[in-house]
Amino acid sequence: MPIDYPAVLNLKTEATPYSWSDREVMFYALGIGMGSDPLNERELQFVNDASAIPRPLRVVPTFASVCVWGASPGAIDLSRIMVLDGERDIIFYKPIPVTASVTADARVRGVYDKGKEKGAIIQNEVDVRDGNGHKIVTILSSTFARGDGGFGGPSEGMPEPHQVPRRAPDRSVDIPTRPDQALIYRLLGDRNPLHSDPEFARLAGFQRPILHGMCTYGFTCRAVLQTYADYDASAFRRHRARFSAPVFPGETITVNLWKEGNSISFEAHIQERQVTVAKNGQTVLG
Repeated sequence: MPIDYPAVLNLKTEATPYSWSDREVMFYALGIGMGSDPLNERELQFVNDASAIPRPLRVVPTFASVCVWGASPGAIDLSRIMVLDGERDIIFYKPIPVTASVTADARVRGVYDKGKEKGAIIQNEVDVRDGNGHKIVTILSSTFARGDGGFGGPSEGMPEPHQVPRRAPDRSVDIPTRPDQALIYRLLGDRNPLHSDPEFARLAGFQRPILHGMCTYGFTCRAVLQTYADYDASAFRRHRARFSAPVFPGETITVNLWKEGNSISFEAHIQERQVTVAKNGQTVLG
């Protein structure tokens, strides 16, 4: 049935409890490819809590994208086989703790009708709060529902995307993905068979299973971490990007970066296919 607009805008949930431990923190870092070089001390601090010289375990900022996996304002009847992640924008108020018990408030931020043949955009907002009710992060997400346009909602009003500079990038980083990257990442919560089952992927219009958009998002975070953030996760104030094309596991992601003060713009490409997979990217460091 079509999206029930404007009633869908009233969907929300409040104070849903979640928790995580160092296990989930390390698993996420492994899920976005950190630790592939077991002698890289800078990345080991995100995947290893055991060392001869004691050192604190660090949390990749985009762990926020899975820390309250499943937080939702409520169910919306969508054509699930046609649903893709559209974008993510995470605002950080404080460093993410290694272990925590938190609550999540979720609401529908906006729903946009691109037309019956073009689909719909659903924007959600999730606030993650610590035990004292203070915000840790706000997660803004957009879902591209390719089969659910034409419900009569507005087509305009979506926030303007960040514009990256038109000059040559200041730095570029090549980060390989593993052939089984999606099979690892899906264990963090997103069990969509689009990322694991070849037949389901073909039914959805892809030649083979694709990498999760949120895994690609984590790889762009790694690019900023290892360059302009000097592996200081506490420096992140915001990280956002739009997903413009899928990554196939095993491909190498090239992230181009531009620095302007404390703002790092970025785009991610697959050079072999000459395709941009993440665009309008921005990290704000503080």
